[in-house]
Amino acid sequence: MGEKKTSLLKISGIALSSGILGAALTLGAASQMEELPNASDTVSASQNTVEAETEPLSSTSALSTADIAEQASEAIVGVVNLTNQQSPFTSAEEMTEAGTGSGVIYKVEENAAYIVTNNHVIEGASEVDISLFDGETASAEVIGADALTDIAVLKIEGSYDVEPLAFGDSDSIRAGEEVLAIGNPLGLDLSRTVTQGIVSAVDRTISVTTSAGEWDLDVIQTDAAISPGNSGGALINGAGELIGINSLKMADEDAEGLGFAIPSNDVETLIADMSDDGQVDRSYLGVGVVGVNEAPAQYRMSLPEETEEGVIVASVDETSAAAGAGLQVEDVITSIDGVTISDSTDLRKYLYTETNAGDTVTVEFYRSGNAQTVKVTLTEQVNE
Repeated sequence: MGEKKTSLLKISGIALSSGILGAALTLGAASQMEELPNASDTVSASQNTVEAETEPLSSTSALSTADIAEQASEAIVGVVNLTNQQSPFTSAEEMTEAGTGSGVIYKVEENAAYIVTNNHVIEGASEVDISLFDGETASAEVIGADALTDIAVLKIEGSYDVEPLAFGDSDSIRAGEEVLAIGNPLGLDLSRTVTQGIVSAVDRTISVTTSAGEWDLDVIQTDAAISPGNSGGALINGAGELIGINSLKMADEDAEGLGFAIPSNDVETLIADMSDDGQVDRSYLGVGVVGVNEAPAQYRMSLPEETEEGVIVASVDETSAAAGAGLQVEDVITSIDGVTISDSTDLRKYLYTETNAGDTVTVEFYRSGNAQTVKVTLTEQVNE
């Protein structure tokens, strides 16, 4: 794996319009999942942890909803995606606002502040601007971004008198707990809008298609109202702590109050990983694949019965471990270390969650109808 592909975020026919993210979440065939799209500029009206420089509020604090919202709101920012586009009147390029989203200040240093948001909010940006609670704006540096998990880390330089939002423990939350969502629905004119709801469910998993491939993302479900522009905003518990980054909602006329957030514990791990080298560390096999069930019918008919499930190697990175081990285009991978690989998502999930660079795995595959096995020592994936 490791080859990126560009695609709109979708959930197997269920359109996503703004971000990505385990028990399984079962959706009706007519349901639509919508990522929270970046608000249009036409709207006017790992094991590691990240230490935020603030003292978490006690879970027993007798804070009102207004207290929590007031204390947290200053840490919520607007994130503006700017891209270079050719002027319709001249041949020159000009910077254009492609969309806006939300972000959360999680750490403040003497000369910088750090922000977490959704990857899809800043993906494709030539520049990223930050709008602070006091109206000040700043240009942001992208420290790291990951399309699969839909998390990005930004840095703004300067001195900022802002209390960062402390991380809560998303593993300890329960269905029924009250939560607040704070973000910028429909653009910066409605910045720091506060909505209230409950945790509807925990341990949900949603399959999504991203610019880096298929992924199963763990999410928290909430009925707090979230809208386009809320992407990257905060889901906050009754102690005023960040327990999730809002990213998805159900887009269906028959469904209401179905929003989804990336759990804070996952976010902390991703931030720590990306803060080291700008990317999430993952093992790299070095093949591009397509599911057997996605291959042309005439090709599937030529495969042995045992390969009704698996992935067909469509490309091989000539410098990769896969090439060194002898894997070839049109090989059909059916398992790794004895774990069945049914499709590209299975392959990616196993490599990224069960292995590390330097591990040696056993790949079982078919070539010209013959079953074969090869050992491959994985390398580290390097994002370009």
